[in-house]
Amino acid sequence: MSFVLLLSGCATFAPNPPQDQTNLCEIFREQPTWYDYSQESEQKWGTPIATQMSFIQQESSFRSHIRPDRKYYLGFIPGPRPSSAKGYAQAQDPVWGEYEDQAGSLFARRTHMKHATDFIGWYNRRSQQQAGISLSNPEHLYYAYHEGAGGYQRGTYRGKPQVLRAGREVAARANRYQAQLNSCEAEFQCRKFYQVWPFCRS
Repeated sequence: MSFVLLLSGCATFAPNPPQDQTNLCEIFREQPTWYDYSQESEQKWGTPIATQMSFIQQESSFRSHIRPDRKYYLGFIPGPRPSSAKGYAQAQDPVWGEYEDQAGSLFARRTHMKHATDFIGWYNRRSQQQAGISLSNPEHLYYAYHEGAGGYQRGTYRGKPQVLRAGREVAARANRYQAQLNSCEAEFQCRKFYQVWPFCRS
């Protein structure tokens, strides 16, 4: 019982999803630490901030503890979930385990934005290395994110209209987010007492 209460408490104290998810400036104004996390991931792995945040909006709408809906039998008997996806980035158990082994830590949590942005950066760098996808190509990075590098190389996404539509949405949102960020990024840089301009500028 205590464990269940602890888990429910973690969900209770998680940040609420941003009210305006169409504007990256407003998202970061509500949650300025998310800028820090995504900037750290960009510096470490190379995926632009706008692309990371577009992935997260597509996958979870910035809901920290979201999981795929269960199937219910006879309308009320809970069945298994369709996948083990969880958290901001909707990472599944197997690939999250690989991330923990290769780049993360045993303390990484899919429900924390810092680890979600780092995971997306790590995964996209792997897609770049394995499938040759440019880190400036959010649409095809998303196809590989959804299908895996092997599935991407086999072109499995081409026969999935929902995946194709999602990839186009991710790309359009990433481009819009980038244009917005260009106009407001200075707000989120050099705002801490220990940061000294110009060394903290990206």
